[in-house]
Amino acid sequence: MDSVWTKTLNQVKTWARINSPWAIHFNSGSCNGCDIEILATLTPRYDVERFGIKLQGSPRHADVLICTGPVTRQAKNRLLRIYEQMPDPKFVIAVGSCGLSGGAFQGCYNITGNINEVIPVDVYVPGCPPRPEAIIYGVAQLLAKLQAPAPAVKEG
Repeated sequence: MDSVWTKTLNQVKTWARINSPWAIHFNSGSCNGCDIEILATLTPRYDVERFGIKLQGSPRHADVLICTGPVTRQAKNRLLRIYEQMPDPKFVIAVGSCGLSGGAFQGCYNITGNINEVIPVDVYVPGCPPRPEAIIYGVAQLLAKLQAPAPAVKEG
């Protein structure tokens, strides 16, 4: 009986996570080009909220971290702190060329690296800056990844 209850509860959690992901946005040192495009995805023209995404102000309420820019020395600890404050399971979307590889800022004295070198990234959205359609596609890819059934774990 307990396993049926647990299975049902996990199905409800997965359904809620897929249909209502809450996101937080963090700029780890970008030029704000990607930030403007992320804000454009929230406007009625592109309406990313049709997927249930809601932008949050607190990492304690967010499921998805949308991160832009290369990670600067000043932002590295803040990025780690925000990531650690998010409840499990948590997901990261890296937006823009700078977040993926350092972009135009690669090799600068104040850049510690790309986002994947600091925290694990689930979905990458390339572009400089990526169009809102590409960001929405990245969100859809993350939601599709969440819908996929988890691989069975062998006991024993």
